Amino acid sequence: MANIIPSTTMPGNPTSTAASGPRAAHQAGILEGSNPSKYDSKNPIIIFIIQAGIIIIFCRILHFPLSKIRQPRVIAEIIGGILLGPSVFGRIPGFTDAIFPSASIPTLSLAANLGLVLFLFLVGLEVDMRLLVSNWRIALSVGAAGMALPFGLGCAIAYGLYHTFREESGLVPISFGTYMLFVGVAMAITAFPVLCRILTELKLLQDRVGVVVLSAGVGNDVIGWILLALCVALVNAGSGITALYVLLTCIAYVLFLVYAIRPLFLWALRKSGSIQNGPTQSMVGLTILMILASAFFTGIIGVHPIFGAFLIGLICPHDGGFAIKLTEKIEDLVTVFFLPLYFALSGLSTNIGLLDTGITWAYVVGVIAVAFVGKFVGGTIAARMCKMVWRESFTVGVMMSCKGLVELIVLNIGLQAKILSQRTFTIFVVMALVTTFATTPLTQALYPPWYRKKLAAWRRGDIDWDGNDLERDSASVDTHTVAAEKQHASEVRRLLVYLRLESLPSLFAFVSLLAEDRPGGPSSRVHPSRTIAKADDRPQGKDSTIHERPLQVHGLRMLELTDRLSSVMKDSEIGDVSTKDPVVNSFHSFGQLKNLAVSGDVEIVPEGSYADVLSRSAVEQGSDMVLLPWSEDGSLSETDNTTIEHSKQHIFEDGPQSQFMASFLNKSSCQTAVFINNGFGSQAKREPRVLTQAKSRISLGSTHGLPSVAVIDRHHHVFLPFYGGPDDRAAMRFVLRLARNPSVTATIFFVNILDPLLKRGSSVEPTPNNPSDPSSLTTARTDITEAQITFYEQEKAFWLGVRDALPPDLAPRVLFDTVLADKPLHDTLARAQAEMASSAAAHSAGDLIVLGRGSGSVGGFRAEMLGLLKQARKTKCTGSQCLGEVAQMFIGMEVEASLLVVRAGRGHGHGSGGEGGEDGREYV
Repeated sequence: MANIIPSTTMPGNPTSTAASGPRAAHQAGILEGSNPSKYDSKNPIIIFIIQAGIIIIFCRILHFPLSKIRQPRVIAEIIGGILLGPSVFGRIPGFTDAIFPSASIPTLSLAANLGLVLFLFLVGLEVDMRLLVSNWRIALSVGAAGMALPFGLGCAIAYGLYHTFREESGLVPISFGTYMLFVGVAMAITAFPVLCRILTELKLLQDRVGVVVLSAGVGNDVIGWILLALCVALVNAGSGITALYVLLTCIAYVLFLVYAIRPLFLWALRKSGSIQNGPTQSMVGLTILMILASAFFTGIIGVHPIFGAFLIGLICPHDGGFAIKLTEKIEDLVTVFFLPLYFALSGLSTNIGLLDTGITWAYVVGVIAVAFVGKFVGGTIAARMCKMVWRESFTVGVMMSCKGLVELIVLNIGLQAKILSQRTFTIFVVMALVTTFATTPLTQALYPPWYRKKLAAWRRGDIDWDGNDLERDSASVDTHTVAAEKQHASEVRRLLVYLRLESLPSLFAFVSLLAEDRPGGPSSRVHPSRTIAKADDRPQGKDSTIHERPLQVHGLRMLELTDRLSSVMKDSEIGDVSTKDPVVNSFHSFGQLKNLAVSGDVEIVPEGSYADVLSRSAVEQGSDMVLLPWSEDGSLSETDNTTIEHSKQHIFEDGPQSQFMASFLNKSSCQTAVFINNGFGSQAKREPRVLTQAKSRISLGSTHGLPSVAVIDRHHHVFLPFYGGPDDRAAMRFVLRLARNPSVTATIFFVNILDPLLKRGSSVEPTPNNPSDPSSLTTARTDITEAQITFYEQEKAFWLGVRDALPPDLAPRVLFDTVLADKPLHDTLARAQAEMASSAAAHSAGDLIVLGRGSGSVGGFRAEMLGLLKQARKTKCTGSQCLGEVAQMFIGMEVEASLLVVRAGRGHGHGSGGEGGEDGREYV
């Protein structure tokens, strides 16, 4: 082995000089034993990642329980910042030095303040000045009273705060007037972004209270920031004349932005198509540069940089949804990453331990009382003067007292400007936390949903103030009108349709079957100048013809409300969204083509509230039936999954879609039909190609070279297995309604369950055992109660009554048939498959199987259904359990037809979906 001889050092040898010099820094990190939490000024990113990770995770964990009581995210972020600061975790020995060392604070502060600049731009972008202009009267009165009273009370308590805490260290010598102005602004300001979020959560944005609060909040926000800018200018200026120069410069800059920069910005946006199609990457880059330049300018003239960013947000247009689309581009990074850093930085300056004396706690209570009482009393009195009822006025006052993150921003500006000491800063932070936390529960207590419904009914004149119905005078009602109403009481005249983008083609095809042609067909138009001459030729006298009320269809599209600001902005601008939504507009165009009276709305709500909103809309619209399409991609939210094939198990898995359906079916009292599309009225699915490419939007979605063939025969065949019960009766009524369309044929198939059992000599038990459940009469039972026999005879009589009373014009298209069913589901499936195969051979435009949801719902068909699926080696779709066992069987067996599962309405009155007469004759 060769000996290793150390090299000798020779003068003038460069190698020896390098060896004797200092070694390079270790690059292997923790592998060489370095501590990653130790701050290194040359590589601050490591400790910054640790800090950001801890802050984000901590705030997210805190928000989870607080969200259950409907508290905004800002509450979790404020509490998280306080806990990470010296109040709680800072008391752990070594925690602050290890995680938040003093040398690392400038880096954290830089990131937090950059995020704050971007967030204030989003706040300005969220402020829609059109709302302030359209409601300027009530906004001016509520906003002015909601600022004047708390501002005055704030000035009063500022006297005590100034003389009690002005001797504390770290404060700059300022006059009492400047200090009073700052405290007054801190008391008077309202947190507009948090207010929008709370209004959206409580579904108050479109309510009268929401409109008033939002309009007043816009003006309050703008005036508050102006006053704060004036206060900061007074603090930073060396003399009064300098403060005046700063103020005049700010005014000139605002005018420059409005009259010079905004027109050029609008021109660039229109030139690039950003207003119509959303901001391009270049326009986003231009907007960011404008934000930074404006923040730079307001910073160097002695006003905080956030004011410049806020002004750029105000001048951005809201036309074409540009503000919403721009917000979607940048909001996630700001709200998820940057804002928690800012609140953590605020928490490091908040020390609850400084509230250690009786006088300090007295000021805590006093500041909270002044902040809440001033806003509450001022907003309530102004709202009452605007002729709002007392509960509405109280709610306006409570909501105007919300402080939130805007208050934290104001306080941090005061702390940085050395207007507030750390003790007074902590006092105001506690005030902001308490007032924001109390807003949601107080609003829910003062203005609950039941009171809103009562107030709306009272304003419509449906009830008096005590809640008693105001009925029409029965003597003044025409008896002929009453008879006509009774005759058509069971008709589906008002239909509510849940609109989904991927379901539109099948929904259009299905709803068009309910359209009725106008008597006499279309007539040719006559020039208006020639119709006047013929006016005298019209027959005189009263027209005694009774015209049936045409079908009225209301489409409701629901979009998910998320934590994003853009989602809240969509809800606040719901009028623009509804008029420009492509799905709703397509629905309007479809109605015009089919002579249907259609209307449409867009609701932006949390996914968990979809069922409640749909049920409420059915009541408000007075709907006779609600049509719910089952999602064709298995998800409840509308996503761009049109190029991806989804398996049956995925579409019908137990998830948000099935939970929404089950929730609505359990809550709603309106007659409901769940539509599961399988090629109804649309092009049949192509067989998958043998040779496939990698999954991409181009390869999967391409239809190049595959021309679509027009469907010549537009007929549809409908199959209804009738077991009996309220849901099956409602399903039969709807099938006969569909059969009025000349292009529809129908088979109503009576499944006779009882007679095979009686022929086998089963014993009859006199004790009733759920007689209204036809599914209990299966081959699995050998004991039959007298009540079940009575139920069977009634259902059979009903079916025969419908058959015998069938109008002559429907007789060629509707077939009534029956089967003695030893195995009800087997026989039903065999007949359905035969019917669908026969219709497919005739090249129909899509077939439909209509089922009553209650058929087999108690469990009599469960064993047979599971046996069928097992025998055919099919998978049971757990998500379809809410549709009943017969529907589960058809979904699992993959019958080549669309399904419509009908559930009868509950209760009485309009929209209840009653069953009609005992013998079924009133059905037809």
